Amino acid sequence: MSAIGEVIHSSKKIVIKIGSNVLSDDQGHVNKETLHNIVEQVAELIGQGKHLIIVSSGAGICGVAAINKWSRRGDINYKQALCAIGQVELMNAYKEFFGDYDLHVGQMLLTRDDFGDHIRTLNIRNTLFTLVDEGVVPIINENDSVSVEEIKIGDNDTLGALTATLWNADLLIVLSDIDGVFDKNPKDHKDAELIDEVYDIDGLLDEIDSRGKSSFGTGGIVTKIQAARRVNEYGIPMVLVNGKKKDVIKNAMAGTGKGTVFFGKQGER
Repeated sequence: MSAIGEVIHSSKKIVIKIGSNVLSDDQGHVNKETLHNIVEQVAELIGQGKHLIIVSSGAGICGVAAINKWSRRGDINYKQALCAIGQVELMNAYKEFFGDYDLHVGQMLLTRDDFGDHIRTLNIRNTLFTLVDEGVVPIINENDSVSVEEIKIGDNDTLGALTATLWNADLLIVLSDIDGVFDKNPKDHKDAELIDEVYDIDGLLDEIDSRGKSSFGTGGIVTKIQAARRVNEYGIPMVLVNGKKKDVIKNAMAGTGKGTVFFGKQGER
């Protein structure tokens, strides 16, 4: 079995972060086929007795899909308003798709301040444990409609890592639009080679070309590596795979999928 397959199989508590690029098509609209396939895989993991939390981007693109006439408005008021509208659309999609598998979902919208206050973090933990224990799938996103620079987490890679450490997860899976970490940017270099396993993040950063940023996402490969560093410090491995590919988690478990596993210097706990 591959390293990715082993780490997923051995993990009981899993946080799955889904990026905006995964949920969007080439026009920046929601790809419901991809989203439903991810939900199907999550439901299968839950059926295997695993506990799942989802950290999902996508409120912005869902807002644009609902009210396209605002898509070119660049000021912060319209961006936050689009997220307010899009969050409803996003949760409705999750509710519908998880409903196909008789699973309920619960929404949690968080800001950076929530992770810096002891009482709030306790409340987050209690809510997460209650939802998961009762078989409800928590869907977490940043509260973009109220987040200004002072309280903004900034990207959901970081939010996924914060959630994984707060919940004491066994694994963080990041679904992106690339197959994993490469020695060079695969979008610019056809000879880029996939790095299967990472134990030394500092060494990795010295080797790879980490520039580049997606058109719909706020993160990039750097934020994913930073998320891996954060969870690795707590002994939590991170898997990075291409969420746009059908059955990517299922294939990774079967040993037929590509991806990168970050174990940290101490290796898998």
